[in-house]
Amino acid sequence: MGGVGTKVRLRVFATLLGAVAVIWLALWYFIPAPPLTITIAAGSKGGAFEQIAYRYRERLAQHHIKLDVRLTGGAADNLKLMQDRGSGIDAAFLFGGQSNAQQSPDLLSLGRITFNPIWVFYRGTETWDRLSQLKGKRIGAFLALAPLQRVLHASGIDADNATLLPRMGLPAVRALKDGEVDVIVILAELNSTQTQSLLHDPTVRLMNLTQAEALTKIVPSLNRLVLPQGVVDLDKNVPASDVNLIATTTAVVVRKTLHPELIYLLAQTLQEEHGGAGVFHRAGEFPTTTDPEFVVADEAREFYKNGPSLLQQYLPFLMINYAKRLAAIIVAAVAIVIPVFTYAPRLYHWLIGARLMKLYRRLRDIETELESQLTPAQVEAIQEKLESIYRAARMLPMRHSDLFINLVTHIRLMRMELASRQAVLRD
Repeated sequence: MGGVGTKVRLRVFATLLGAVAVIWLALWYFIPAPPLTITIAAGSKGGAFEQIAYRYRERLAQHHIKLDVRLTGGAADNLKLMQDRGSGIDAAFLFGGQSNAQQSPDLLSLGRITFNPIWVFYRGTETWDRLSQLKGKRIGAFLALAPLQRVLHASGIDADNATLLPRMGLPAVRALKDGEVDVIVILAELNSTQTQSLLHDPTVRLMNLTQAEALTKIVPSLNRLVLPQGVVDLDKNVPASDVNLIATTTAVVVRKTLHPELIYLLAQTLQEEHGGAGVFHRAGEFPTTTDPEFVVADEAREFYKNGPSLLQQYLPFLMINYAKRLAAIIVAAVAIVIPVFTYAPRLYHWLIGARLMKLYRRLRDIETELESQLTPAQVEAIQEKLESIYRAARMLPMRHSDLFINLVTHIRLMRMELASRQAVLRD
């Protein structure tokens, strides 16, 4: 008698299994696993960003994520690659003032990561403290940087009164030491090789920009910094006095299409790399939770404010996505199972009732046949029908024995009626 119950259980199980399969496929599509490689545009070789990118690569390798460092012609090329959807670049370093959300709507920021001082080095015995003094000089500079262009223009420097040569990084340093230029304007970290070599060179001087504060008001994307006396070398007192500098900030930008888990991991990498104190900033100032030019990715802002999530604290990076899928499946399964268990008894009783209705309908048809004159062959056919109905009735589960007895009682009454008809036919 357990056939109907078994069928119901099989249907419920098949429904649940199908639901889980559909949910898993949906989650596979809507919560895809993160790729294992990120490509970042790091600027020119020997530039301000190259070494930072390599340090990122070491940190990401600990999470089994490969960082492909793509060297380019500089920050301007970085931006072009990020604006080109087919470039294969996922992230890039940009200078403050280089672009914004209106000009590059497909990009998100992971916050500003550091100050990038604009160093003005020159050779000679004169003391220069204003950019306007560079008129008539040969200037090697990162001319593609928009904030620098605005600073030079505000100081009255242009191609008509100075020789402007595109030089940056190590080529700019060599140009100054070889006498190719009189002054260079470079962007680099304080601890970079080129900056340290110039600061320790007694034949090279660092310009103390006395108009630094005014320049930051004219170009809001710039910041005023002070290089403290002796901070480079206390024993040799380098620099010999406080030096006023101007600086842009560096943003790490990513595509909006980058996997959220990778954005989260990059934010963690940035905080580990830039969260400490430096000569120009206190601990915790970088990376920033805001960006004056781009929208900061939600995942990055969440990480900077609240730290790693529970899953990040206890699971390897590559397992987090699967854990999220599993949690989503459990929630969805619960949402399905509760209604199933609520309505399953009603469905079960409806199925039993529907089965009984069919059997009683067949009995009624037999009762209608019994009202007419029957031949011996018709009597035998009706007997077969009754036996078929009886066998079907025996499939009812034991818990419905009352229904079974009622149906069998009606079957027996019809058997008796049929037996009397047979006796009359024999006589």
